[in-house]
Amino acid sequence: MFGLLLVVLLASCRSAPAPTTPVGSEQTLDAVTLNLWHDRSDWPRRQALIVEELRRLQPDVILLQEVLQDAGLPNQAGSLAAQLGYQWYFVSADPPDRVRRYGNAILTRQAPLARGGRLLQPLDDYRVAGWVRFESHGRAVTVYVAHLNFTDTSGAVRAKQVSDLLSLIEATHGDAPVVIGGDFNTTADSDELVSLRARYHDAYVAANGVENSDGPASVTLNPHYHPQARRIDHVFAQTSAFRVVQARRILDEPAPGPIWASDHFGVWVRLRFEATNQTGRAGSPSPGVNR
Repeated sequence: MFGLLLVVLLASCRSAPAPTTPVGSEQTLDAVTLNLWHDRSDWPRRQALIVEELRRLQPDVILLQEVLQDAGLPNQAGSLAAQLGYQWYFVSADPPDRVRRYGNAILTRQAPLARGGRLLQPLDDYRVAGWVRFESHGRAVTVYVAHLNFTDTSGAVRAKQVSDLLSLIEATHGDAPVVIGGDFNTTADSDELVSLRARYHDAYVAANGVENSDGPASVTLNPHYHPQARRIDHVFAQTSAFRVVQARRILDEPAPGPIWASDHFGVWVRLRFEATNQTGRAGSPSPGVNR
């Protein structure tokens, strides 16, 4: 162990046509999760593809994993935020004086109301979760980003990290409904995510059905780089606070060259606020109801 610190730093492809904005869109929240694949494979060109798609979609919140900053490489989340006109928040296990820092980030269209983060156990796995509370169309929302372990094939480490994440949510979400996104390095139906499924929609399944959520058209590991591709990048939404309207992959086609945006595909979701339950405890199930 190297005196591991949690540091939270605030610094300030093509796909389907952009979704049609429905009537009453002020009641919806659009979120994207994407693993950036740090600076691999011509980041400047990949960055341009990512910016083009995110500018087209204009989501309310963007959840990023494998975000890197290094000598000669400005923080990737900061670079995306500057081009998109978003606020950004970066969390890392690396100390702030280190030149090379690696972690997760949250980008929001609105300025954060609160923010924070926590290391996930075991500490020598260098995994970190971050959170931001912001207002979307006059409603407070607390969003979380995580990137879980991929080396433990038993899933026990991920299960512990999910427990840490749920503890963080319980301590920080306040009265705001919760959205969670990231690279979970496991499929949404895995045993280690059972506690998440008990409290949150798997947005992709809620929108597309189970039968359409576990085949080649739904994987989020890019098969160009990962022959054993699976759907491991997820967005979870509090069941008592949101109804899932749409969910689909993005950045899942190469640009001419060819050049891919990442070794992961992104996931875009549209959530509708439930008018009858705008707040409530994020840890309580709704009544009746990854690299």
